[in-house]
Amino acid sequence: MLLLDPAADTPLVNQIVDGIARAIDEHRLRPGAKLPSIRKFAQTHGVSHFTVVDAYDRLVARGCLNAVPNAGFFVRGLAPEENPAQAPAPEFDFDAQLLLHKVFQPLGMELRPGVGLLPEHWLDGEGLLRGLRNLARETPSSFGNYGHGKGNARLRGKLADRLADAGVAANAEQILLTSGASQALDIVSRYLVQRGDAVLVDEPGYHNLFLNLRLQGAQLLGVPRSADGLDLARLEELAQRHRPKVFFTQARLQSPTGGSLSLAATHRLLQLAEKYDFLIVENDIYADLDPGGQLALAGLDQLARVIYIGSLSKVIAPALRVGFIAAHPELIEELLPLKMVSGLTSSEITETLALDILLQGRHRKHVRQLREQLAEAHESVARRLEAAGLELFHEPRAGLFLWARHPAVADAAVLASRAKEERILLFPGQLFMPDGRTVPWMRFNVAHSLDGRLHDFLTRQADADR
Repeated sequence: MLLLDPAADTPLVNQIVDGIARAIDEHRLRPGAKLPSIRKFAQTHGVSHFTVVDAYDRLVARGCLNAVPNAGFFVRGLAPEENPAQAPAPEFDFDAQLLLHKVFQPLGMELRPGVGLLPEHWLDGEGLLRGLRNLARETPSSFGNYGHGKGNARLRGKLADRLADAGVAANAEQILLTSGASQALDIVSRYLVQRGDAVLVDEPGYHNLFLNLRLQGAQLLGVPRSADGLDLARLEELAQRHRPKVFFTQARLQSPTGGSLSLAATHRLLQLAEKYDFLIVENDIYADLDPGGQLALAGLDQLARVIYIGSLSKVIAPALRVGFIAAHPELIEELLPLKMVSGLTSSEITETLALDILLQGRHRKHVRQLREQLAEAHESVARRLEAAGLELFHEPRAGLFLWARHPAVADAAVLASRAKEERILLFPGQLFMPDGRTVPWMRFNVAHSLDGRLHDFLTRQADADR
């Protein structure tokens, strides 16, 4: 066990890195020794999961540790046996590492009701196949160069048209294409956030964003979400005290709650941004799933104080990594070098494929059908969760998510650990809290929560707790 001093001038992450490195140098930790999991280390030493993630990653980068998939972190030297017959059983904790590094692996789970993507058979497979066939007819010289720094001009024009339909006046030069919304968030956060800056975020909110901002050295200030808005009094209190530069938020069909901001909450948020002089980054990746076509923050603000981020990956296919940033023209010009430094241009091939799919007449029909499927799944899953004894935070009746809790369970990770034994991967609420604290809430993706085995498990747990 390390002796950590939260009051010391040395940051906790540095204390952990230095302490483990010293223990290795002094042979108190031998080559091949396994370190505690991130969750266990955080609990034992009273620090956040994010601090331990950062420390372990630094130790891997320094060559002190090996990160072994599905096994954990080991002192560099004697690696665990890689023979599949002798390899350790898959292991994971309910912490930030799960969502960042492991959620895209099967993990031996038969059901994954908390994941953030649609089932394969709900995606636009036919549109994707048609697009690939059309792409195969392109001459090889069409893709012989890197492409435009801002991305495919025709696709940017199409996205500008879509934004105009939603009430956002933007032209193609105000759009920067990226490799998914995650790269868009990374570019914007690197541009806006310096070490030590106070940053407002949704609580609960988008886990990958939290990890990104932590790596930038930001101080995360959580603004509690409600079913139709935000705790605006708390937001104003934080803005007065900390003078944040920016608020990262999802205005509609938010992950993990599924909630959307009311028009009144949207107006008040923009007023507070003007009053306290902070920017708003609107992460609107679920816009296509909103049957109401609610005006986005960017629609009311017209990209004066709002930076808008969107994605085409959610409804077409996750592997189609096409996201975009819409912002004031001068800001786009300043963001462009950050994109080029980190990855040069985005993929001209992928963007051409995405454009072809958007231009197919059947794509709009696919989106309508998808919204109908999700609405039916929401009704079914909501009633079954209630029948199993769970309490719903909100019923959005659209989008992917329901946020629910078991009234008798204070820490959802306890229920998630039980579910893991039955090969069910639940996503406890601590994964979505800016400070990683335990909460009773869990995220359910309605499209992945229709299997009766999930509800049988939840009902048995409710009966046992009663």
